Amino acid sequence: MQENKPILIIGLGNPGNEYAKTRHNVGFMAIDFFAPNDATWKKEKNALTTRVEIDGKNIILVKPQTYMNNSGDAVGPLMAFYKIPLENIIVIHDDMDLKLGTMREKVGGSSAGHNGIKSIDNAIGNEYKRIRIGIGHPKDFDSPLNPVDWVLGKFNDEQLKQIESVIESIKF
Repeated sequence: MQENKPILIIGLGNPGNEYAKTRHNVGFMAIDFFAPNDATWKKEKNALTTRVEIDGKNIILVKPQTYMNNSGDAVGPLMAFYKIPLENIIVIHDDMDLKLGTMREKVGGSSAGHNGIKSIDNAIGNEYKRIRIGIGHPKDFDSPLNPVDWVLGKFNDEQLKQIESVIESIKF
């Protein structure tokens, strides 16, 4: 991390109330957790942003408003506008290949089929930090849903508690 530059923390999701608390919106849920209740959100570069300080670090929290598959259309312009180096980018997103309620961190690698990550990779490259939050796969729950309907579905109360617990454990 470059200490003299802010950290851009991007939570992936889809805008709109119909997507609130869906599996695909765990990134937005994380951003909402780290934003104070009285946060002032600003619309800029296809995203909602707010500035916070966490553990003495200058952070810009970001919720792209481009819909998941075009997240790079928000991340690229924000990165350029604020002159944020790649090592100061953190993206939080859902991962269907991880067990519900687990979390993994990595730098770089493939998108593993995640369209939001593909879009960001196309905009800025792939050597940024990712925090992947497991939402499970429909087959793990004997669900008849296909993957698209699964990620756009809402968590039940027990699953939501697991996700909230994982989000609370994130450290930057």
